[in-house]
Amino acid sequence: MAARRSITRPVSISGTGLHTGAEVTLTAHPAEAATGIIFRRTDIESAPTIPATLDAVIDVSRRTSIGNDEASVQTVEHLLAAVAAHAIDDLRIDVSGPEPPGGDGSAGPFFRALADAGVTEVGGTPVRHTVSSPLVVRQDGAVYIIAPADRLRLTVTLHGDHPAIGRQSGSYEVSPQTFAEELADARTYGFEEEVEELRARGLARGASHANTIVLSRDGGVRTDLRWPDEFVRHKATDLLGDLALLGGRLTAEVVAFKPSHRGNIAMARAIKRTDRASAPDVMGIQQILDVLPHRYPMLLVDRIVEMEPGKRIVGIKNVTINEPFFQGHFPGHPIMPGVLIVEAMAQTGGILLMGEVDEPETKIVYFMSIDKVKFRRPVVPGDQLRLEVEMLQFRGRTCRMRGVGYVDGQPVAEAEMMARVVDR
Repeated sequence: MAARRSITRPVSISGTGLHTGAEVTLTAHPAEAATGIIFRRTDIESAPTIPATLDAVIDVSRRTSIGNDEASVQTVEHLLAAVAAHAIDDLRIDVSGPEPPGGDGSAGPFFRALADAGVTEVGGTPVRHTVSSPLVVRQDGAVYIIAPADRLRLTVTLHGDHPAIGRQSGSYEVSPQTFAEELADARTYGFEEEVEELRARGLARGASHANTIVLSRDGGVRTDLRWPDEFVRHKATDLLGDLALLGGRLTAEVVAFKPSHRGNIAMARAIKRTDRASAPDVMGIQQILDVLPHRYPMLLVDRIVEMEPGKRIVGIKNVTINEPFFQGHFPGHPIMPGVLIVEAMAQTGGILLMGEVDEPETKIVYFMSIDKVKFRRPVVPGDQLRLEVEMLQFRGRTCRMRGVGYVDGQPVAEAEMMARVVDR
């Protein structure tokens, strides 16, 4: 298996941000194996870092922005598309403002800068993401089909009312050579009549004819096109950049109809939920037994795969035909009781809550209320139930949480819960 990759030397690009209009310098630095892709805001005294991951996404309006409590960076998709095209796993990106330079509105300047810096192996094993069966995701009119494959291929269809766009389709197998030839120089585009409204929202302040394909209300194009279908090529670039937020190399066939940043991120999250990546568990069953008081047959969490203290947690329950409840819950047509799905969410949330108290071994979690419960589809033997719980509010010893259960990336149940930590 190929090793993780970074660059051999630092490389810098300066210019104006597409949306903020800020004058910024971006410098990409080599990074050690397992660093991942991280941004660092060098214009802030503490130089806070932001990981390029799905958990860091904070805005998907017209561009993809990532951030945390300390800082944010917007319009990261063009740079991340170039990073993904080079199969770079580890990189530190210093940026002296809230947005990378816009360049000519494409990923090309970033792609060529990284190539000039030299891409090299740094050891360690890349994180790889796959899907084991076809997956369909719909989001605000965008439709995605993701299927198993032995390489990454993007097939994108764009349908626009403007006569210069019409219906465009393209299929691209992602590799450095293909990206350089077919996608890197495809530029972002926008409509003349939207400029004032976007700028009032703090967007497109750095956009110009030099970095944006401008479309007019009368059906004209104010910019010379590099390809007749440059629009769909840029959408494929955006898609690749958003997929880079998976935090690893994706191997799949991705078919996207009318993709958007919001849809791309929803699709990437669905892939992440179905993925059984090689990353180690945060908590195995022995550690869970140390935290939860539940025992057979009421322990409904097998492992914890993600945890952000005080914010969110992800647990896994593998559902087998040997579950004791299947003996009485429709034996000839086994379905996991919905109340136990909610209980599994509650136990996962309890682990998150216990991480916020002192001397957790002397405490226990009581649930006070369950609201807004919805069951979307049955859970049956053979399913892997992914339990995502986020903390909405925590005051004193009382916590409000929201949980969603997924199977194969599709929601099966959701609920809001209120719990309180009490002494044993």
